[in-house]
Amino acid sequence: MRAAMAMVAFAGVAAFIFLVDPVDQYLWIKALHVIAVIAWMAGMVYLPRLFVYHADALPGGEADETFKVMERRLLKVIMTPAMIISWVLGLWLAYSGGHFSSGWFLLKFAAVVGMTVMHFYLAKSVKRFASGTNEISSSRWRALNEIPTGLMIAAVIFVIVKPFS
Repeated sequence: MRAAMAMVAFAGVAAFIFLVDPVDQYLWIKALHVIAVIAWMAGMVYLPRLFVYHADALPGGEADETFKVMERRLLKVIMTPAMIISWVLGLWLAYSGGHFSSGWFLLKFAAVVGMTVMHFYLAKSVKRFASGTNEISSSRWRALNEIPTGLMIAAVIFVIVKPFS
């Protein structure tokens, strides 16, 4: 419910911006896109870190239950809405900027698809932790924690440097 309310509020802000400053619409959408990406990335880096500690928590203990709540809320209230907003606004920016055939955009798109696959893997892992069926060690979660960072670095380089334009 909170996630839906957050997305409605975000859409309301975006609609207000269109009404107030339609001339700079592209720049406002780009700013909102970057805000959504930052929120998504914060969750993508923090959730695996929670898994590192959760993997070592005593099953059924107080810490285990606390991690379950934290992970579920992070995924549903922050990460998933931010991912959806990032995709919608990013595709709008790509379409309105005519970037779909650019080499740099295709590379960035591949990095974002990789990030989305990782998002869904982490979402599945939240369910595994909630049901008590996680089989991945804390050291393995530490290694998996690096994947979103690497994909984010690649996406940023492709957008800023624009190789293969």
